[in-house]
Amino acid sequence: MPTVELTYRTATEADVPAVVELIESAYRGDASRAGWTTEADLLEGQRTDPEGVTAVLRDADSRLLLAENAGEIVACCQLERRGDHVYFGMFAVRPTLQGGGFGKVIMAEAERTARAEWDAAEMRMTVIRQRDELIAWYERRGFRRTGTMFPFPYGDERFGIPQRADLEFELLVKELG
Repeated sequence: MPTVELTYRTATEADVPAVVELIESAYRGDASRAGWTTEADLLEGQRTDPEGVTAVLRDADSRLLLAENAGEIVACCQLERRGDHVYFGMFAVRPTLQGGGFGKVIMAEAERTARAEWDAAEMRMTVIRQRDELIAWYERRGFRRTGTMFPFPYGDERFGIPQRADLEFELLVKELG
């Protein structure tokens, strides 16, 4: 594997097509099967779209953090200030780089950014509760399961086409101290 040196920056509207492609490749379709974060067995269709990514970029309380290697976007995540905590979402690492420790490094940068920019005391996220391996990964990063569930938006294909009838999200929380 070539040497990867990550640099970070905030996404701009010019990055929207590349960000959508990255997120789709990490979670949906055959390309996602190259990594371990695929949702292809749970959901078909899109994970996000240009409108959704653009809305994040235009929200004054959100930041879309990009990780680049040699000018190529290799990972991203959304940070959204919500009072005393930050919501963490749109996390994607290029499938061919998954499993190499990059997610852990990017997560640490996201936490540092949330503390430095917004003095956030806590980071929250929602994960499909059926994603046991992914939830376990977040638990190893210090997140805890809350048992608080939210319904999956069945019938809204902007979030994908469910392949089973029992999907729901669980809230995970991490104190940022």
